[in-house]
Amino acid sequence: MRRTSRATRAGRAPTLTPDSRDMQALAVHATLLKAALVAAGVGVLAASAWISVPFYPVPMTMQTLAVLLVGGFLGPRLGVAAVVGYLALGIAGAPIFHNGVGGTMIVVGPTGGYLAGFVPAAFLMGLASRSAARLSGILHRAALITSGAFLAEVAIYSLGLPWLALVTGLGMADAVAGGLIPFVLGDLVKLVVAVMVVCGSRRLLSRWRLLPF
Repeated sequence: MRRTSRATRAGRAPTLTPDSRDMQALAVHATLLKAALVAAGVGVLAASAWISVPFYPVPMTMQTLAVLLVGGFLGPRLGVAAVVGYLALGIAGAPIFHNGVGGTMIVVGPTGGYLAGFVPAAFLMGLASRSAARLSGILHRAALITSGAFLAEVAIYSLGLPWLALVTGLGMADAVAGGLIPFVLGDLVKLVVAVMVVCGSRRLLSRWRLLPF
């Protein structure tokens, strides 16, 4: 009788305690929140691409600002996930690249290097933002986030300019003249805006528990 009783008890499914149910609910909530944040990041990147000014060989868009904001708010992992998701949708044909176009031709075209540069840019900005969250003092946090934003910009152009020169047949000097110089002032303004928004919104978003780090 005892052996049967023990076997029966061993075969039963474990009973969830209130604490374990609460932990499972929190895990599900965290997963859903992360998925929603990544989806929102994809939406922000897509919307920023539609704000486009035709310019050859690289159009002017708000995507640099969007990448900095996505990385700054989502952190390195979710920020990269949002950028990769955005690129995957665009490559699949969704009209979410500049001027509302999509497909592989954009990725292999003159702007392909810049798009690829969004991935390390989101990671660097996200890493700086996450590290800044552990610092005390607004000036220290702002300085670290500013450094991350600058490195993110460097990452974008480090991949964008060589690819632009390769695809168009321009020399590196001409690629810099057409693919960097016209955007320097605008990118500096976007960098300042991104740093101000990320630093200024952090406390509010943390209070609402919307930051993933």
